[in-house]
Amino acid sequence: MSRFEEVDDQYEAHEVEDRVFDHWEAVDAYEKTKQHRADGEEFFFVDGPPYTSGAAHMGTTWNKTLKDAYIRYHRMCGYDVTDRPGYDMHGLPIETRVEEKLGFENKKDIEEFGEQNFIEECKAFANEQLEGLQEDFESFGVWMDWENPYKTVDPSYMEAAWWGFSKAHERGLVEQGKRSISQCPRCETAIANNEVEYEHVEDPSVYVKFPL
Repeated sequence: MSRFEEVDDQYEAHEVEDRVFDHWEAVDAYEKTKQHRADGEEFFFVDGPPYTSGAAHMGTTWNKTLKDAYIRYHRMCGYDVTDRPGYDMHGLPIETRVEEKLGFENKKDIEEFGEQNFIEECKAFANEQLEGLQEDFESFGVWMDWENPYKTVDPSYMEAAWWGFSKAHERGLVEQGKRSISQCPRCETAIANNEVEYEHVEDPSVYVKFPL
């Protein structure tokens, strides 16, 4: 008699997924794996946080899959891995989504609505999206400390960021100078390089030449 079970004609991925998740939960697989490596050399994994500006997409899915594989590999090598996930809950991606939700067209709409009211709307939206992202990432089978994520809106996180900057300044690692930066005319603010979207356009231009 074969020790292998009969193979089904059709592979039902969702059934396999449910069975695996049920098994992980029944044996408390994640916690036991962490406990098994508790005496190992410490390895601190820093999770570059996604924006809480919408549901998970192919980019965030690919990103979290690579991180999960990296963390699992180091645990298999005997390391005691700190795997705290994070969420970036500040920034233009969240603000622009809230502006779309409220039907705002420019910054004067925010002023009329009230800056504090707008901030509260952004907080509520970011927290709502965070819950959805948590569910998505857990459903991917990613093993991270989902009960204890860091959030950039937490006062303790912001204080830590300012503390870190002040220490860098005290050590002479901060320079002040002038440089050109990207500016968004609609958002009326400076934007980071990774927020700039490039495309080739044809547009008439006028050039004025003068001596320096």
